[in-house]
Amino acid sequence: MALKSTIFKANVAIADIDHAYYADHALTLARHPSETDERMMVRLVALAINAHRLQSECNGDATLGFGAGLSNPDDPDFYIRDYTGRTRVWVEVGQPEEKPIAKACGKADHVMVYPFANASEIWWRGIENKVSRLANLSVWRIPAAASQQLAAFAQRTMHLQATIQEGALTLSGESGSVELEPLRWK
Repeated sequence: MALKSTIFKANVAIADIDHAYYADHALTLARHPSETDERMMVRLVALAINAHRLQSECNGDATLGFGAGLSNPDDPDFYIRDYTGRTRVWVEVGQPEEKPIAKACGKADHVMVYPFANASEIWWRGIENKVSRLANLSVWRIPAAASQQLAAFAQRTMHLQATIQEGALTLSGESGSVELEPLRWK
């Protein structure tokens, strides 16, 4: 018998001061049996960091959501799609290989990868030259210590506040708060 995904509900109040974006999002996250709490929370952080694009790039005429992720490697971990069905933002979390990244770059206006594990530097040195030609790709390193702290926020029902100011994100909830500043590699 196959294991089923665990469903998490998150109410996230985003205050993105850098982009003048303020909104509350009621989200449903399905955590694949092989996915860690840390990875799931990095997906949620990636959403908070990019949610402003609903307004700045799509003038509010778009939807954001989580793809099938680990269940379907051809699906993004997080996306923003406009009402024509065009994928404006495609986000991958972790350390994907070159081929899926290039394929995503052909399907979306912007592709972002958020590596977070301790081995991310090794992964990046191995893939950097292979993806340098992809103009619509950006890679943002989430510090490993901060991503590990994020795992403590994973509850079946979460009420979180994400504040983004001067490039840094502070995530606050019942488990306290964690501040992280993604480092742009590409």
